[in-house]
Amino acid sequence: MTISEPPSYELYQIAEAGFSTNNYIYLGIIVLLLLVSAMMSGSESAFFSLRPLDREEIKQENSAKSKLISDLLAKPKELLATILITNNFVNVGVVILSTFILNDFYPPTKDFEIKRFLLEVLGITFVLLMTGEVIPKIFAAKNSLRVVRWMVYPLNILRKTPPLSWLKNLLVKGSFFIQKNAKGKTSITTDELEQAIALTKEDSDSEDDHKILEGIVKFGRTEACQIMTPRIEVDAIDISSNFKDVLAFILEAGYSRIPVFQDTQDNVVGILYIKDLLPNLSNLDYTGWSTVIRKPFFIPENKKINDLLQEFKNMKMHMAIVVDEYGGACGIVTLEDILEEIVGDITDEFDDDEIEYSKVDPSTFIFEGRTSLNDLYKVLGIDGLVFENLKGEAETIGGFVVEQAGKILKNKEFIEVENFKIIVESSDKRRVKSIKIQVKSN
Repeated sequence: MTISEPPSYELYQIAEAGFSTNNYIYLGIIVLLLLVSAMMSGSESAFFSLRPLDREEIKQENSAKSKLISDLLAKPKELLATILITNNFVNVGVVILSTFILNDFYPPTKDFEIKRFLLEVLGITFVLLMTGEVIPKIFAAKNSLRVVRWMVYPLNILRKTPPLSWLKNLLVKGSFFIQKNAKGKTSITTDELEQAIALTKEDSDSEDDHKILEGIVKFGRTEACQIMTPRIEVDAIDISSNFKDVLAFILEAGYSRIPVFQDTQDNVVGILYIKDLLPNLSNLDYTGWSTVIRKPFFIPENKKINDLLQEFKNMKMHMAIVVDEYGGACGIVTLEDILEEIVGDITDEFDDDEIEYSKVDPSTFIFEGRTSLNDLYKVLGIDGLVFENLKGEAETIGGFVVEQAGKILKNKEFIEVENFKIIVESSDKRRVKSIKIQVKSN
């Protein structure tokens, strides 16, 4: 029978070796390297998360430090290469020195195989991630300007010091060669832009600025029929009217440009610019007012408003007549309507300040049937994708209900769209006049 000797003496030797002078030196160097790693990671987060306002503040300082910061920001590839190369060298150094220490505590034998694996793979990785990545990046993201000012001089020295500067130049040139010879091109879809804007909504300094960004992203997909004033709401003048009636109509309408029709409002024959009548305002018997009307600009319903804006600019016009597939006028679009899609509502002394609706309770609203779907989305605070995916040609809530039901619903009849119950409050044989919308809780 063989009796094995207790391992206490061997463990004592390992413990004695673990507290040697070399291990203390290695440990001190590791702490310094982790500090450098934290500084590099923080610098990366700080320099590349500076807001435009921070950059402008740096430029206005006009000091040696601010000029050096601007110089680093002007060459982002070199800056990133310097940070990444330094950080990788530091992390490799931490791993190597940690291995030296572990060799004394847990020699590379089968007895310590599992412990070494756990310490090397999990322990060292955790320390590197927490002290060299996560904590410094969180701190730097919240104090980016302060960190940038702390780190500008060390980074400037590092980027000019061989062999780091050689490796940096090699890395930058290599990435440029790859980028130059890459066949694919990076493209960003509007959906990706919308997601990016949504992610930054909480960090936005101004809700108005955020709405403008959303308007710009959606601008290219919006069609004229979505923002037009429908024909039934357009103030237009009959070309056979006398000058006295025209002046009274102008005073009541309060517009600077008014469509002119002949026989029916489907047949728009021109646009009357009120300024063209100024020389004859005192002559109530003036009969030539119809000769000063200008040629109308007709566009189809599916005209993209970004194209229309460019045409307005080139033609120096402010109003277009929207026509349907049969050539009849179905509404008008103005330059103001287009701009409102980006900057929000633009009101003047003749505009109503609010969308006409009533709020019965937090989940119940009453709208006129002619309320546009876009206005409905604004009131309900939704993106409208539920309605947009279902609708065909309808641009008003009343038209949407008729379109989905396949008929003009009678009073108290309703349709349901996901968590929205849309009830007809008032209708006649021609159209839906009033709608109640109940928002169901999810």
